[in-house]
Amino acid sequence: MSKLQGKAVIAQGGGPTAVINQSLVGAALECRKFNEVTHVYGARHGVSGIVKEDFVDLSQATSHNLEQVACTPSSALGSTRDKPDIEYCKKIFDVFKKYDIRYFFYIGGNDSSDTCRLVNQFADEANYECRCVHIPKTIDNDLVVTDHCPGFGSAARYVALAMAGANLDNSALPGVYIAVVMGRHAGFLTGAAAAYRRYPDDGPHLVYVPERQFNRDKFLADVDATYKKYGRCIIAASEGIWESKDENGKHVPLVVSITGSAEKDAHGNIQLSGTGALGDVLSNLIKDKLGIKRVRADTLGYLQRSFLGVVSPVDQHEAREVGEKAVQYALWHNVDGSVVIKRVGDYAVEYDLVKLDEIAAKTKYMPDEFINAEGNNVTDAFRHYVLPLMGDAPVANRLFAPPAPKA
Repeated sequence: MSKLQGKAVIAQGGGPTAVINQSLVGAALECRKFNEVTHVYGARHGVSGIVKEDFVDLSQATSHNLEQVACTPSSALGSTRDKPDIEYCKKIFDVFKKYDIRYFFYIGGNDSSDTCRLVNQFADEANYECRCVHIPKTIDNDLVVTDHCPGFGSAARYVALAMAGANLDNSALPGVYIAVVMGRHAGFLTGAAAAYRRYPDDGPHLVYVPERQFNRDKFLADVDATYKKYGRCIIAASEGIWESKDENGKHVPLVVSITGSAEKDAHGNIQLSGTGALGDVLSNLIKDKLGIKRVRADTLGYLQRSFLGVVSPVDQHEAREVGEKAVQYALWHNVDGSVVIKRVGDYAVEYDLVKLDEIAAKTKYMPDEFINAEGNNVTDAFRHYVLPLMGDAPVANRLFAPPAPKA
């Protein structure tokens, strides 16, 4: 079978990350090695750029410029929250035919993989040869099959360093500190808050993730016991923690249960990241029920995604390689699919390609062995899992000096 010849288009979807441009550049430069690819286009603002025919010609970008962009956080092409349905994907496919696009590389999470699946389905039904390959990306680390997702390691590093700094501050001026971390359904990023703990009394002392049902009374008991033991308490909580379900069996976020607010985003999901409401809710619970006066809360918000200068080297390398591997699968092997990362040894990775319907629109959750029996912390197994993805941390040392005798 002769190889397909035509244009390639690369797009970025969903939330930006610190390393998503490594995948973009890896795919673009790899495409430029193949004579079968006549031009490499970049779609501005994801799939919306495809239907609007808003392209840039990455074939004409210098390698030097691309390498500079690779090391820059955020989505260089711009992103989108559009969640294509069948009609939307048909428009994408019509543009592909118009421009003779034969290779589609979409960098993103669950919804992006589903878009690849639908576009690929249209191409098959119309007998139009087009390779569709999903390149994984998400700070939530919630794609199934793959061991972990590019973007997660850097976001996890940011969260862990932020919490290590909060722990140092809190040890000097004790009180209760709460950090609300991104994670609607999966708690991987919140769990990373505990990755750089060094001493037995280091925070976060309590970690709450969406994989476990939240209980206000147990939460208050946890905080009270920790505060009495250490004279302080640091808490990491996922934005998606919940304590009840609706009539359809879906989790109702705690912040909605207490405040009644249910503002929704473009996908119809309850808005969680753009507000400090959950931190306020938890702070007020502690103040009102435990009588602790010094209680502070922060919502880490967008800072987790593209913080300049807090990037995991491992995350960068792997993000680059999944972009390169996507092109190699499409051009060398003439197949569609989603690139996945397999962990081998301690620590190395291999790459594989799985069918799009194995990934599309599915969510991975933290396994039981990553969460302690009480449901208020992560285990050593989780720290062993996450630390290689983040890189080494700066070492925070303590002052060890005997008390001076009183005069």
